[in-house]
Amino acid sequence: MVKHLEIPLPPECQSPRSCDRCCEDKLGELAGVRRIQRQSTTFILDYDQHQIDLSQWQDLKRLGVCPLLETLVQQMSQTRRGFFDRIISWVSAYPELFLVLLSGLLVLTGWAMRLTDVSPGIGLGLLGVSGVLSSTRTFPQAVEALKQFRLDVDVLMFVAAIGAASIGHYEEGAFLLFLFGLGSAGEHLALGRARRAIESLTRLAPQTAIRLDQQTETPVPVEELQPGDRILIRPFDRIPVDARILVGQTEIDQSSITGESVPVAKKTGDDILSGTLNGEGRLIAEVLRPVQESTLARIVKLVEEAQSQKSTTQRLTDRMESYYVPIILILTVLLIVLVPLLTGLRWSEAFYNAMAFLTAASPCALAIGTPAAVLCGVAKAARLGVLVKGGAHLDALAWVRAVALDKTGTVTLGRPVIDSILTFDDMQPSVALVQAAALEQHANHPIASAIVQAAQKQSLSLPDVSGLTQHAGRGVTGVINGTRWFVGKIHTTDSWPAHIRQAYQQLRDQGMIVVVLTKEDQPIALLGLKDQPRESSALAVRQLRELGLDPIVMLTGDHPAVASSVAREIGVSTFYADLMPEQKWQIIDQLRQQAGPVAMVGDGVNDAPALAHADVGIAMGAAGTQAAMETADVVLMGHDLTRLVDVFKLSVRARRIIAQNLVIALGVIGIVAPLSALGYTSLGMAVFLHEGSTVLVVLNALRLLRDPNRDRPSVAHDSL
Repeated sequence: MVKHLEIPLPPECQSPRSCDRCCEDKLGELAGVRRIQRQSTTFILDYDQHQIDLSQWQDLKRLGVCPLLETLVQQMSQTRRGFFDRIISWVSAYPELFLVLLSGLLVLTGWAMRLTDVSPGIGLGLLGVSGVLSSTRTFPQAVEALKQFRLDVDVLMFVAAIGAASIGHYEEGAFLLFLFGLGSAGEHLALGRARRAIESLTRLAPQTAIRLDQQTETPVPVEELQPGDRILIRPFDRIPVDARILVGQTEIDQSSITGESVPVAKKTGDDILSGTLNGEGRLIAEVLRPVQESTLARIVKLVEEAQSQKSTTQRLTDRMESYYVPIILILTVLLIVLVPLLTGLRWSEAFYNAMAFLTAASPCALAIGTPAAVLCGVAKAARLGVLVKGGAHLDALAWVRAVALDKTGTVTLGRPVIDSILTFDDMQPSVALVQAAALEQHANHPIASAIVQAAQKQSLSLPDVSGLTQHAGRGVTGVINGTRWFVGKIHTTDSWPAHIRQAYQQLRDQGMIVVVLTKEDQPIALLGLKDQPRESSALAVRQLRELGLDPIVMLTGDHPAVASSVAREIGVSTFYADLMPEQKWQIIDQLRQQAGPVAMVGDGVNDAPALAHADVGIAMGAAGTQAAMETADVVLMGHDLTRLVDVFKLSVRARRIIAQNLVIALGVIGIVAPLSALGYTSLGMAVFLHEGSTVLVVLNALRLLRDPNRDRPSVAHDSL
């Protein structure tokens, strides 16, 4: 019998490279598999229930080939189990929800018995048992609040339930506790989704690594690895700790950390991050730091800390609740005492109306709506490769009106690359590049690396060089095929021909670093290098402007000609050059006076004063950089500036959902509570509307975990 399974892909399994290999090379070989199909967010499996061997799947799961297997094995196991086995499995997974649902069944049964006068005593007992089962979470919380001489929502609910029972409305009291317990269980399960989105980060890194002791490969727990240890990373393994490649080259899928959807090329000397996924290369790497200090561990720690930092709205509602609850209790007492005296209403009716008022006025939805939205927002940002250090910063992002962008390393790559090669005396640019790279191949400064990488990108063969001499601060001299060559900077161009002097000045005017190649002391080529804008910069600036953020300015300590060139390429009309750190601080003040709250985006180290002074400091490309994580309010783990756009959109969505939750909560209180006090709403209806609003605000907050641009590709492919 062929079964069909279609399940959502967990976040850590949404890398096409890893999942495709797992599905094609492993799952397709198993007996009974009829069809495997991986879509952008779902996984489809057709299999023959009678031919499938679950032990094979369990073996694969133990090998850790793919986290998706755990869900698949669980689903297939359930289809093979009987109805009662599946019920038992569900109960063990959700015991609190099961008890609450059982209490609901007892409420219904007890109410029916008392309504029909069939064993009313037993019916009353069932209502009592129902109240106990539905209060396994809420009753201890209420007791703890009273021990601390504190009044909260849990206390209000039990006062209302006891009050209803005291005047003979046992069914409505039990119904109140049932719905309150159901709401609490629903909140617990729903918020668990947001927390699991964060906790899934901790499962990215493997628990063991292969340590190389001389020529011996020894599997060890990652906790035993120390800086300097050498480890083996096999193809398609997850990287256990932060490390530096000693041997090998590969492509690393960093989407779990940085949010970049395209694998990044890595070679000898490059750093790799814990929790990322190796490609096809076999690597030997050196451990950089203990697992407790790894990038992934710091991310998890920061996100956990962010949960305890409250937004402005949340702090306001918390303060309001501390005054609100006693006021509601006082009003309830006044309704019980004064209404019968002033209106002649029977005491029992006044008491009943007061209990309905107490229920409707309890701020459950008000108390949970904002923290639920904040938690979901922080979790969603973490999925995008963005760390938001608390609800206050998520809230502040939504109010930002101006953005200041650091240039070097933020909107640009932060390293020079060859932009232009001008040659003279009929020399071909590729020949000039070969000669320059041959001279520079043994140097280690950024300009030399840029020249050599440009030659390697064109697969150019480099000739041998003899008599190599490095001149500090100037360049390199060497002999190639009997001819003396020089590559580097020059102090004067006075002896050059006019057309070469003019070309040299044109490159300088364009903001380039100019390197001269001479042959027997005669200029033969000019190499213009510049710090190139990232592929994502222009798109991010345009999208930020579409969000209504204005002005967007660029700040740099670089030369004005360089700043002008970069600003023009990324679409920024206003820039400030030749800045000292304290001048960036002053410009942040000017922007705040001109437009309102300001976000500063920088590298988190040399821009620390401006980041701290801005309303929101955002560190760019901070994976592996502890200083950047500690300095900024928001951390973009990768180098894709469009993630900045994503987090601004997320903050606006979070603010909108928080506002919606406040309207829902206050609307129910403002409408139902007065009607209940006047006797127009029964206790049962007040209970239903109150608890319904609580569940509604949680479900509304969970919408933040959805991605409206799920399949939007990442733009930047820059290596960290």
